[in-house]
Amino acid sequence: MAIGEKSGLKTGAATRDAFGEALAELGGSLPEVVVVDADVGNSTRTEPFSKKFPERSFNIGIAESNLVSVAGGLAASGKTPVVASFACFLMCNAYDQIRMSVAFPGLNVKLVGSHAGISIGEDGPSQMGIEDVALACTLPGVAVIVPADAASTKAATAAMLSHDGPTYLRLGRPKVPAIYTDGCDFEIGRSIQLRDGSDVTLIANGLMVAMALDAAEDLSAKGISARVIDMHTVSPIDEEAIIRAARETRGIVVAEEHLAAGGLGSAVARVTAEHAPVKMGFVNVGNTYAESGDPDGLLEKYGLTPEAITTAAAGLLSE
Repeated sequence: MAIGEKSGLKTGAATRDAFGEALAELGGSLPEVVVVDADVGNSTRTEPFSKKFPERSFNIGIAESNLVSVAGGLAASGKTPVVASFACFLMCNAYDQIRMSVAFPGLNVKLVGSHAGISIGEDGPSQMGIEDVALACTLPGVAVIVPADAASTKAATAAMLSHDGPTYLRLGRPKVPAIYTDGCDFEIGRSIQLRDGSDVTLIANGLMVAMALDAAEDLSAKGISARVIDMHTVSPIDEEAIIRAARETRGIVVAEEHLAAGGLGSAVARVTAEHAPVKMGFVNVGNTYAESGDPDGLLEKYGLTPEAITTAAAGLLSE
């Protein structure tokens, strides 16, 4: 069964495609926005912007560290640079430059990492960004955003460009279920509750949001009422929503397409430990690199499925 089918969701566009469309659309009204790309504009989907505004587009080549340094200089000159590359190349290769040329001076650079997670499939582990959210979250002042579908990505792109300060936007390669069919009321730092529930809370972002909705359907069939929260912003995180969920339900399961350490699960656990301790479960890639393979097969092998979320939630309530 396709992801989102249990929830009645239809397949929509990939988040990288939605980002590219939004960037090109918004570029006309935001003349200060420029694109700095690492020779992968056809993959990161900055190409439509570059064709529309060639004088505002800079291809630095496959040199991510220089890419970020150039963007820092542009931001210091009053521009709003959108820096795009694969998530692993951007965050892993250029981390020091992001730290010193963007985060430390607090410059208005918009970092965009596409092809995140193991769902890029056949490209293999060398190109799978599975530690990128953790790295981004260690940088003070950087907003970290992981949208769930095309509509929320378009809204997130607009919010990112209007946000004063550095941001990291995480995008995926595959097409994903359309969750926000009537538009998305997106605000950086404020989560979206998609479904109410009184027994357990499922907190997810990115591709895992649709899976959490499917899991909620499975849990409902078992007589378990599951709240579903799209925690699209990992930093700054919506502490109020997490604390409310911890106090109003008997447990929280966090699902993310990321390593176990340093991502959404770690952020949610910090909030609950400090303000409202509660039973927790985690669905993620674990503590391992994946491999090359069919995207659906990889998600299944590494436990990123609605069934894994359902099992984790039911297990919490049976303890």
